[in-house]
Amino acid sequence: MSPATLRLLILGAHPDDAEYHAGGLAAIYREKGHEVRLVSMTNGQAGHFERPTEQLARIRREEAAAAGRVIGAEYVTWDIPDGELVADIPTRQRVIREIRTWRPDLVLTHRPCDYHPDHRAAGQLVQDATYLVTVPNVLRDTPPLSRDPVVAYMPDLFTKPCPLAADIVLDVSDRAATILAMLACHRSQVFEWLPYAEGILDQVPADDAERLRWLESWYRGHVRHRAERFREELVNAYGEPRGRQIEFCEVFELSEYAASADLERRQELFPGAVCRPPRPSAAATPAHRE
Repeated sequence: MSPATLRLLILGAHPDDAEYHAGGLAAIYREKGHEVRLVSMTNGQAGHFERPTEQLARIRREEAAAAGRVIGAEYVTWDIPDGELVADIPTRQRVIREIRTWRPDLVLTHRPCDYHPDHRAAGQLVQDATYLVTVPNVLRDTPPLSRDPVVAYMPDLFTKPCPLAADIVLDVSDRAATILAMLACHRSQVFEWLPYAEGILDQVPADDAERLRWLESWYRGHVRHRAERFREELVNAYGEPRGRQIEFCEVFELSEYAASADLERRQELFPGAVCRPPRPSAAATPAHRE
């Protein structure tokens, strides 16, 4: 019997969030024939220094769709204005419908503690939607799931109120080229807005080939902080010296508010990753949900 096809849903706040934080895992899923759906919950219209909002929203939608095509995945951009994502009831219902309709095995999103209000709202919305996706009397027009999916938080470096717990550690060094190809599709972001915001716009080359080399250097510099933050976990997972040498990694924390996953299920949902066995959690006790 062939392995079952898995379904991965990434609910990011902005176009490019999915690939920046979890592009390696998304690429692995597609390489193995699994299904991937990437969602930007806002339209990205605020992230520029000179392009008007309506034009930018159109551009970023097109760029996201192109990034999805790099790995053969659908990339959907919602129409919520950038900077205005809130954890209200209508948007929660939209998330519930998204999860129920697409029926993912694994959902990735941001943690509810983050520097950006859209990121925080995305994490809160997914947290609020899990479990409710199984309740028949919630949104009766969309059939409920028999059980909620596993939910994991994408990597971040924030420490308050608590740092991200490295339940899943994944070396994505051999997927760096694919991640970069996806990010390069977001031209208005990685070659314009982000360099402008960092005060290095004058360093971005005009030539496309030079731009790709510049993007690799920029990305390597940013994700190196992630690898250093989780260096101990990488060494524990991959041993010496590999753990010391890894620059490109993705680290995920499983949400205790969604479905639990034993070690075997974790290894199935995160192919090629090193997974920590489950910790005791109230989420495994149905009585805590009453």
